[in-house]
Amino acid sequence: MRFTKSFFYILICSCSLQLTAQTQTTEAAPEQKVVFIIVDGIATDMLKNTETPHLDALARDGGYTDAYVGGDKDGYSKTPTISAVGYNSLLTGVWANKHNVWGNSIKDPNYNYPTIFRLFKDVYPKKNTAIFSTWLDNRTKLIGAGLPQTQHVEVDYAFDGFELDTIRFPHDPMRDYIKKIDALVATEASMYIKTNAPYLSWVYLEYSDDMGHGYGDSPQLTQAIKYEDSLIGKIYDAVKYREQNHNEDWLMVVTTDHGRSAHDGKGHGGQSDRERATWIVTNSKETNNYFKNETPAIVDILPTLTSFLNLPVADATRAEWDGVSLIDPVDLTNLTATLKGNQLVITWKHLTDPNTKVTLLSSKTNAFKTGGTDAYSKLGTTTSGAESYKMTLEKADQAPVKILLKTQNTTRNVWVTQ
Repeated sequence: MRFTKSFFYILICSCSLQLTAQTQTTEAAPEQKVVFIIVDGIATDMLKNTETPHLDALARDGGYTDAYVGGDKDGYSKTPTISAVGYNSLLTGVWANKHNVWGNSIKDPNYNYPTIFRLFKDVYPKKNTAIFSTWLDNRTKLIGAGLPQTQHVEVDYAFDGFELDTIRFPHDPMRDYIKKIDALVATEASMYIKTNAPYLSWVYLEYSDDMGHGYGDSPQLTQAIKYEDSLIGKIYDAVKYREQNHNEDWLMVVTTDHGRSAHDGKGHGGQSDRERATWIVTNSKETNNYFKNETPAIVDILPTLTSFLNLPVADATRAEWDGVSLIDPVDLTNLTATLKGNQLVITWKHLTDPNTKVTLLSSKTNAFKTGGTDAYSKLGTTTSGAESYKMTLEKADQAPVKILLKTQNTTRNVWVTQ
C-alpha cells in the first residue's frame, strides 16, 4: 500500500512537470508582429547612389531586392506609377484593374479586394493595429476606416492628418512642413512601437517625393533620401528593442511606391523602366529564392505579411492576389493566358522542381470583382517544368475569363486576353 501511494505520487508529479513544461513551451512562442514602411518616390538607382546606413543595416540583417510597380507593362493589369495607386497595390496585393484606385484622388476603391488591415481585423478584431502617416487619405480612403463597404474596419491607433493642420505646419513653398511632419510621424511610430507594440503597423513618409517633384535628380533629393533613411533607423531601433526585451518576432518591410521619370526625375506616373523600378528591404532572414533571384513586385508584400502573421485568408480572396509570399516557397511565376480563336495557351516560368504537379482551373465569370463568387472548373494537370499548357475549346463553349494555376505551394491567377 505504501508503495502504491508512492508510485501514484511520483506519477502525479511527473504529469505535473510535463504539463508545466508544455505550458512554458507554449508561452515561449514569440508573438508575430509587423511594421511596413512606404517611403515615397525613391527610384532604385537613386537609392543605390545614396548613402543609406540604416536601410543598409536592415538589409544586412535580412535582405534587399530590386522590385517593380506598375503591373504588366503592356497588359491588362497596367497600373499608373502614382502614389496612392502604389500604396493600394501593397495594401490589397492586386493591381489597379482590380482595386480600382487610378490616381491620388482615390475616387472609388473596390473594397471587394480587402486590405491587410481588413484581413487582419476580420480574424483578430481585438489585436491592436496602428497607422503613422503624413497623409490622412491612407486611412480614411484606402483602408476605408469606418466605411460600411469595409465592414467598418478600424485602425486602433491613428497618428495622421497633420498635412491639414496649417496652423501648426504652415504650408511653405519649399515643402519644409512635410519634412517636419515626416519627423513627427516617424518619431511617434518609433515611440509607440517601443511602448505599445501593435501587431500590425503602417508608416508612411512623403518628403522624398516632394523633393523629387521640386528638384528632380538633385542634391536636394539625395539629402531627402538620407533624411528619410535616418527616420527609418529610428523605427528599426524600436523594433530591435521589442525583440530584445520582449517575447516578440517582428517582420519589418520597407519599400517605395514608384520610381521617377527618366529625363530629370521630377515626374512619375508612366511606364518607363525608371518609373517602374523600385526596391524592397526587409529584416527577414527567411526570404525565398523568388525574392533573391527574381524581381518581385509591390503586390508580393501583402501575401508576405499574411504568411508571417499566420493569417488565414479565404481561398476566394487568395485566388485573386497578383502577388506571392516572399518568405514561403514559390513554384512558378510570370503567368499568361491567351485565347487565339478557339486555342487557349497558358504559359509560366517554373522556379523549383520541374516535376512539381500543376493543376489548372478556369472560371467563366469574374464575379469576385463585384462581390460575388466564381466557380472554377478543372482544365487539366501538368508539371511545372512544361511551362505551358494548350487546349482547344469547343466552338459552342463559353471561353474562360480567369485562369488559376495551383501547386502544393503556390496559387497564381491570370485574366484571359485575346
